[in-house]
Amino acid sequence: MSDACTLSPPMTDDASRPLGLAAQLREDLHCVFQRDPAARTRFEVLTTYPGVHAILGHRLAHRLWTRGWRYPARLLSFAVRLFTNVDIHPGAVIGRRFFIDHGACVVIGETAEVGDDVTLYHGVTLGGTSWKQGKRHPTLSDGVVVGAGAKILGPIVVGPRVRVGANSVVIKDVPEDATVVGVPGRVVTSRRQGQEDVQARLDHHLLPDPVARSISCLVDRIDQLERELALLRGQTPPHSDDGHCRTCSAGDLCCEQVDAAAPQVIEVTKA
Repeated sequence: MSDACTLSPPMTDDASRPLGLAAQLREDLHCVFQRDPAARTRFEVLTTYPGVHAILGHRLAHRLWTRGWRYPARLLSFAVRLFTNVDIHPGAVIGRRFFIDHGACVVIGETAEVGDDVTLYHGVTLGGTSWKQGKRHPTLSDGVVVGAGAKILGPIVVGPRVRVGANSVVIKDVPEDATVVGVPGRVVTSRRQGQEDVQARLDHHLLPDPVARSISCLVDRIDQLERELALLRGQTPPHSDDGHCRTCSAGDLCCEQVDAAAPQVIEVTKA
C-alpha cells in the first residue's frame, strides 16, 4: 500500500483562503441537482435529504475538530449520525461538492480523505484495517464514484475519476480513470481522461464481470480438451455450440454422469 496523499482544504477560486461554510453549503446543494434526477427544489433537498444533512453536520464538526474542540465535535457527529444514519468522523477531510445519495449506512473513518466532486451511494464504508494510530483510512481523489455497499479499506489511494462497482471490496491502490468490481476489487476497464463523462455515473449493466469471464475461459478450455481427447480416442469431436449439456437435459437436477466411452450409467452423489 502506498502513502496516501494529503488533500488540502477547500479553496476559493483565487486560492487565497479556504472556502466559507455558506459557500460550501451552496455548492453541496447545487451538486445534488446535477447527480440526482429526483431532486426538485432547494427547499426539498435542504429539508429531506439525509446526505445533505450529514455533510452539513460534518463540516461544522470538522471545524470544531480542527480548532481543538474534540469532544464537542464528536458529540455533534454522534447527533448527526442518530439523525441521518451516516457516520462521518469529524477528523475526516471532505472536499467540495460532496454528495451521498440516499444517505444510509455510510461510514467514513477519521483519517479518510475525500477529494472534490465525489459521490457515494448508500452502504459505502471508507474503513481502516489497523488498530494503530496514524493514516489508516483510504484517500479518494477528485471525481470518484463509489457504488452502493462498496467497501474501501486501508490507507490506499483511489485515483481521480475512478468508478467502484456496487458491493466491491477495494484493498489496493487504484489508478486513475479505472473501473473496479468484485471481491477483492479488480480493475476491469481503464479510460483515457476525457474519453467519457463519468461524473456521478456508474452503469452497472455495462460493467464487465471478471468471475463470469474466468468461468467462460474455463468452459472454452474444457471444450478444447474434450475435442482433443475425442480425437485421441478416434471418436467424433463433440459439438458445444448449442450451449447445452450433451449428456442430458436435466440441468441442475442432474444426478447421473454418462461415460461417453461406455453405455453404463454412473451414479454421482452431490455434496
